[in-house]
Amino acid sequence: MPGGGTAPKTRGELAGWRKLLVDFGPLIVFFVAWNRGDLFIATAAFMLATALAMAASWILVRHIPAMLWFSGILIAVMGGLTLWLHDETFIKMKPTLVFLVFSGVLAFGLLRGRNYVAAILGSAMPGVSAEGWRILAVRAAIFFALLALLNEVVWRFTTEALWVHFKVWGDSLLTFLFVLAQFPMLKRHGLALGERPGPGAGPD
Repeated sequence: MPGGGTAPKTRGELAGWRKLLVDFGPLIVFFVAWNRGDLFIATAAFMLATALAMAASWILVRHIPAMLWFSGILIAVMGGLTLWLHDETFIKMKPTLVFLVFSGVLAFGLLRGRNYVAAILGSAMPGVSAEGWRILAVRAAIFFALLALLNEVVWRFTTEALWVHFKVWGDSLLTFLFVLAQFPMLKRHGLALGERPGPGAGPD
């Protein structure tokens, strides 16, 4: 390179199978460990797998997403209390806390005139109007609050097996269905996915 310098490394984002592995790998480890042992063994495995996922993200792209930091810290705290006190309540309440924080942050942002959903997803979902983003943020805040309530109902009033399946598969499926259900509204408010770039746009 001119000047003999080395180009600085830019922060990247995980994509494809690497992102899936980092996002869902710890949950799969939790599920397998629970099937082969018990909830306390699964909690320890979950904590280790999450730490490895954070390390993998740093090694691969020199970046640990804020969501992964938040999840990792909460898993360390709630998982640590679960193992230290030998009380499964803490790990079972962890999803409740996560969903309540998500709901609270979105609601607080709207009260302050800031839309965090639009800030995160705006570049991936072009054309959506301010009203469309507002509706999506309100719905997402309500949805996460309902997920928190649902997690409380499941772990308090059903079996451990049902709660484990809800944690690993259920809330992810519900989130996926929620996202799909928002597309008709977003299309009405200008979502322009799949449109061809304008004349001035060059190749990627």
